[in-house]
Amino acid sequence: MRYRVMAVIAGSAATMLVAGGAGAATLPRTAGLGGPTVTTPITAYVLNEGSNSVTPINTATNTAGKAIPVGSTPFAIAITPDGKTAYVANANSNTVTPINTATNTAGNPIPVGTLPFAIAITPDGKTAYVANANSSNVTPINTATNTAGAPIPVGDNPHAIVITPNGKTAYVADRGANEVTPITVATNKPGKAIKVGSMPAALVVTPNGTTVYVANSAEFTGNGSVTPIHAATNTTGKAIKVGELPLAMATTPNGATIYVLSGPNQNVTPIRTATNTALKPIAVGGDPAAIAITPNGRTAYIAGNGCACVVPISTLTNKVGKSIRVGFQPSAIAVTHDGTMVYVVNSFVNENSGTVTPIRTATNTALIPIPVGNFPSAIAITP
Repeated sequence: MRYRVMAVIAGSAATMLVAGGAGAATLPRTAGLGGPTVTTPITAYVLNEGSNSVTPINTATNTAGKAIPVGSTPFAIAITPDGKTAYVANANSNTVTPINTATNTAGNPIPVGTLPFAIAITPDGKTAYVANANSSNVTPINTATNTAGAPIPVGDNPHAIVITPNGKTAYVADRGANEVTPITVATNKPGKAIKVGSMPAALVVTPNGTTVYVANSAEFTGNGSVTPIHAATNTTGKAIKVGELPLAMATTPNGATIYVLSGPNQNVTPIRTATNTALKPIAVGGDPAAIAITPNGRTAYIAGNGCACVVPISTLTNKVGKSIRVGFQPSAIAVTHDGTMVYVVNSFVNENSGTVTPIRTATNTALIPIPVGNFPSAIAITP
């Protein structure tokens, strides 16, 4: 079974699923030494699985541009730290499509392994790593030449990948093998597999890079857990009990708390990273499917797939606020780098389209939805 999984470092360049919107921040760009400063809007890119395309959204005007054709079933996206290229993993084409963000044009597809499922880019922007679920390997892509290197063998059914902030190690969750494979970025060599819990499905690394947290989905058993891995030694700590079927989690910008979603239990479990202990689960309802945390770390926003809503949680008190109505089947959520807007991907409006709902964080009010393509399921934003 294929699941959309999500792991986010709030307010970090490592954030994979992020977005912008009306009133969102723009980046000043200086045209030449002593030249004028030109304000360039940040662009959000929305993957449309059902229409095999990517919709760019101008966050200064909150309007969608012309859809960019990519491969079959675009499933994961990552953007280089310089914001110049977006890489889209096409699950059913076994390719990755590079998109020039200056022109919003697609380059030649890059062949990778079978069923590319997740993608992450090193902090220096030199290499994109693609986890191929059905060929049990990871393809490194040289971003300077957009060429694929030799595949790196990992465990069965890799489902997620993260890279440490220092860029030295990529960690791959091997869902079918109940393990995590560390890859040395300098050599592209896999290390000894690290045993974790049942069916690891998502990963997050703390902003200081000391700990990797692994969400063990343990399907059909109800025994969801999170395993901490000490990055310095690649050894595990004691598994932390959380809700059933954890498939999404996020860390606060200071790394003090990890929030873990449980759809079946309709709650969110906070984990204190200093002690690796779970706090009392927070009831949110609505089959929580995705999470994003503001860069100031004050609020976690939870997208409820079953309630067509977003629930804000105060990270100071772990109390929920009033739910915010969005579109049908919200599947992904992200916050702008300045923290002023949250964007929610609504997978289904009708059989031909979905939408993205912007939310102003100052008032927690939803704005007019932005039409995108068919069955949108992920979003990424230029830094």
